[in-house]
Amino acid sequence: MRGHGWHSRGYLPHFDGGSIPQSITFRLFDSLLKTVLEQWSHELASQSSKAMDIEMRKRISVYLDQGHGSCYLKQPPIAKIIQDAILFFDTDKYLLSGWVVMPNHVHLVTTPLPGKRLTSIMQSLKSFTANQANRVLKRTGMFWMPDYYDRYIRNRRHLVAAIDYVEDNPVKAGLCRRPEDWKFNSAWFRAHEEW
Repeated sequence: MRGHGWHSRGYLPHFDGGSIPQSITFRLFDSLLKTVLEQWSHELASQSSKAMDIEMRKRISVYLDQGHGSCYLKQPPIAKIIQDAILFFDTDKYLLSGWVVMPNHVHLVTTPLPGKRLTSIMQSLKSFTANQANRVLKRTGMFWMPDYYDRYIRNRRHLVAAIDYVEDNPVKAGLCRRPEDWKFNSAWFRAHEEW
């Protein structure tokens, strides 16, 4: 079994810190074209790696919110599959602090439970939801991008900011006026006292 700390599956670096809060983003297979990432990498090549990472995260966030790709998660039955799976694993594999299912990506703020590995959690969540969504969509093939973005939460203030960011994402993307108006969002659940 791999120990805690930094690791990579050949795509993005990940930090598995055990039972510490994490902000996680995963996205549909066609939500961000490789050519777009390559263009941005070329444009930012002269910056330091830290500055480049920060700018890339900003650009990716804006790009995803524009709703590129198939946007299967915009369909309520598909979004419900994803949200139900997220809620199902709460208290079994992690403690959920916030989430949102956007048209082409998902944000989670969660704390893995002791003995649960972030990589295993993400693999099972993505595998299950991909199979279910593909069945409903009557399609086969890749559903999610193979990897995900994760950031560990440093302190209480960072946790609150991460939850606010996640819950406000549909508003920022122009999908609704208030976070609690987006049904596939922890803010909606809190407002309706269902979570």
